[in-house]
Amino acid sequence: MRKIIEIAVIVAGIDEEYQNSLLDGITKCAKMNHANISCFCAFGGVLSSSRYDRGEYNIYSLVNYEKFDGVILMTNTISDPVEKGKILKKVRDSGLPVTVLDCDEYPEFYNVSIDNYQAMKDIVEHVIKVHGAKLINYISGPLANPEASDRYRAFLEVMSENALVTDMDRVYFGEFRPSDGKKAVETFIRSGKPRPEAIICANDAMALAAIEELNNYGYVVPDDMIVTGFDNTYNARHHLPALTTVSRPLDEAGFMACEILIDVISGKEYDKTTTLESSPVFTGSCGCGGSSCTNDMAEYMVSIYKTLNSCKSDISIINRMTTELAENETSDSNMRTIAQFINEIKCDRFAVCLCTNWDTVIKGTSGSHVPEDIQIRGYTEHMTAPLVLESGINSSVKLFSTADMHPRPLKGGGNISYFLPLHFRERCLGYYIFTNSLFPSKSLLCHTLILNISNSVENIRKLLHLNSMIDELDRLYVIDPLCNIYNRNGFIRTADALFRHCQEKGSKLLIAFIDMDGLKMINDNYGHKEGDFALQRLAGVIKDCCGSGRICARFGGDEFIILGSDASDEDAPAVETAFYAQLENINSIIKKPYSIAASIGTIVTEVEDDKTLFNLITQADTIMYEKKKRKKTSRYLRRD
Repeated sequence: MRKIIEIAVIVAGIDEEYQNSLLDGITKCAKMNHANISCFCAFGGVLSSSRYDRGEYNIYSLVNYEKFDGVILMTNTISDPVEKGKILKKVRDSGLPVTVLDCDEYPEFYNVSIDNYQAMKDIVEHVIKVHGAKLINYISGPLANPEASDRYRAFLEVMSENALVTDMDRVYFGEFRPSDGKKAVETFIRSGKPRPEAIICANDAMALAAIEELNNYGYVVPDDMIVTGFDNTYNARHHLPALTTVSRPLDEAGFMACEILIDVISGKEYDKTTTLESSPVFTGSCGCGGSSCTNDMAEYMVSIYKTLNSCKSDISIINRMTTELAENETSDSNMRTIAQFINEIKCDRFAVCLCTNWDTVIKGTSGSHVPEDIQIRGYTEHMTAPLVLESGINSSVKLFSTADMHPRPLKGGGNISYFLPLHFRERCLGYYIFTNSLFPSKSLLCHTLILNISNSVENIRKLLHLNSMIDELDRLYVIDPLCNIYNRNGFIRTADALFRHCQEKGSKLLIAFIDMDGLKMINDNYGHKEGDFALQRLAGVIKDCCGSGRICARFGGDEFIILGSDASDEDAPAVETAFYAQLENINSIIKKPYSIAASIGTIVTEVEDDKTLFNLITQADTIMYEKKKRKKTSRYLRRD
């Protein structure tokens, strides 16, 4: 039986059309060849939050390259150069065959590129020579991106060839995102410079957003100015006016990247570079007319209907899920709610994988601070999967090795799995896995759904921490911090139940009142630190004298109390004998220049209706005081 080929795909922003189209080609080829695809995806750079981005990019640290036969890189979709560098180092160190899309910077990899340079030259020359534009603005992608660099270089060269000066105030550098088109237009208008005759954009997403923003300012495209894009995306083709742009065979590029990789893994040889041609599309936004949307209006209308229907369905799922998630107070109830709504999404398998320390409460620190390395960088050595949903049934996995990535192995080949990060800001909580589902790449709301789930997991984590802090505060309220036994508050709270138990059952109550002898002398002669030490040792002796059904407390300063239910008359002398024996033992162990000593008064009494706990404590206190008076001294020094 032929071994199933395992391929890792590294990408960001899978909800955008460029990535989507490439992934369509990759998955088509993988299924034809019965290969498994594991797509590690982040949404970095979307929310303009560096803390959020750190949490997103953590997903790339999950990739265990030893489990794969090859890698497809779409590093041109990852805007952070540091993260890109980390990925490249790990991929190179793995020694695996690699195909990279639209990037000729890594000669050791198999590069599948679509010509960016000539197509952009054709667009700019068309705007200048056919439409006579001389005052031209440019919206670029990040120059660290090879595609953006090629397109910008083509723009500069055509401007120079036509004796046109490139004014850098008319150039805006963005990240290929729609928001960059909007910001660029705002920047151009605020500059106070004369209105451009054309705006050349490095991709369609920025171009369409630029047109919308120009409309907001009252400008009409192409009557007031020309706008062009690059990629010939679905939205660009069906915009009104249709966008003058560059058509690129993205599906074919994705298919070829996967096909080349599978062939190389199988032992075939390939050239390191494969270049596909692109071509300009001159339509309405430059004034050439010829809107393509008239040619396939029926197809477009069907597509829009399906998209709107899908969005309505997804919004309904997310709204209902968000409402129910807000009601959950435990992790188990949270997972049940998530499962309920994921069942409405077509998916062969859905898993929530959590770090083993995701809910760890770090005691003894303010704010339950988690060390940065645990909180941010990488995943724990093992993971837990409280939700592994298949065919509507959750078969959770208590513990699995993070190196396996999947909580349970997949069956067969042709599986497409999307690994998405689960985090709150930079805090790493785990990850999600969607297997054989169109939802991650085709739904406009996948990012929104996982954000909601991630927030719900964080809310449960915070609730667990809050409850822990409440328990800790309650403990501090009833526990004496020096002696680590009940304080007066704790004694009163607990003693009341024992008192009522004896009253209701007609059993006897034991009360021993203890007062330390010579504490002032120890403090005066040896310091308060020694005094605290002596109090702690005395408290330990008292605690040792408490058997089943008894409690002890520091009643105040150097006063202590023992209370026990269901007592017998023989318990009083037994407690005192044990107490003095333990005192003698502790003094022999600590070998201090002073002795730890105390006086004890004990009563065993029935609890009558007219008696209060305070009355009985006073009786024991009186007996103790009489014993103390009979002592020759309350100061015991060790004698040699």
